Amino acid sequence: MKQFLKLLQWTVNAVVFFTLFAFALNNQHEASVYFFFGTQWRAPMVLVVLMAFALGLIVGVLGMVPRWWRQRQAAKTAMTAAAPGVGAAEPSNGT
Repeated sequence: MKQFLKLLQWTVNAVVFFTLFAFALNNQHEASVYFFFGTQWRAPMVLVVLMAFALGLIVGVLGMVPRWWRQRQAAKTAMTAAAPGVGAAEPSNGT
């Protein structure tokens, strides 16, 4: 069963790779991206799409960083509040 799942994973990976490869081959014509003040960038369409995806990924991750920091801080304070005696020496009862 484990070998079947590994083979299935390789098959899915191959299908995704060849689909993206075919997309890249079919979109080699030049595209222009116009910026402000008349500047433009000319590149193959697949690079324009890849750059747009990467830029969106970066903006999304940077948008999530403050929430991650707040949740990490909340988890840290919850851990210290849940276990206040961790690391402290236990008092002896004198026996």
